[in-house]
Amino acid sequence: MEFSLEYFLQQLINGMTLGSIYGLIAIGYTMVYGIIGMINFAHGEIYMIGAFIAIITFLALALIGITWLPLVLVVMLAVSMLFTAVYGWALERIAYRPLRGAPRLAPLISAIGMSIFLQNYVQILQGARVKPMQPVLAGGIELMQRGDFVVNLSYLQMGIIVLTVVLMTVFWLIIGRTSLGRAQRACEQDRAMAALVGVDVNKTIALTFVMG
Repeated sequence: MEFSLEYFLQQLINGMTLGSIYGLIAIGYTMVYGIIGMINFAHGEIYMIGAFIAIITFLALALIGITWLPLVLVVMLAVSMLFTAVYGWALERIAYRPLRGAPRLAPLISAIGMSIFLQNYVQILQGARVKPMQPVLAGGIELMQRGDFVVNLSYLQMGIIVLTVVLMTVFWLIIGRTSLGRAQRACEQDRAMAALVGVDVNKTIALTFVMG
């Protein structure tokens, strides 16, 4: 019974970590779907590009001799967010905005096409092989132990969960208490009426893709 409790606790920690990652991805999906009513099928590919950019940034920093871990992590996160934001903006501008007034099937096909394009684009640039990378945050906290089974909470898992909570709180504050958030909620309810009362619909949707 005690071993089962410890096993459950470890799986709960693993589930919270994985759920935090999925939760962040889901924010981008729901923000875009809430405003334009379309699932951005290329969102996962943007996330993948962010991971590759993070690896490239890590290797570039190592080459120029920057190895202090806190600085490396901040730079990796900032560069990945910057580039994926640009990709998100370009995706909306090229693939979705020209089809905004078209029948719903047209932007859906465009989204699937962009997803396929980005997959092959990354495969051509980076190759088809898996590029493994060891966690840069090593170590953790040992919570419980029963025989050979150890319940461990790694620093990486703590970082993922804390970062997710912080970013979700920031997004909640932006949507609920800023002018951009009010514009996003207005576009969600009625884009035509939002435009009539002075909301820049194109800018609001583009910023939503950038945030996502």
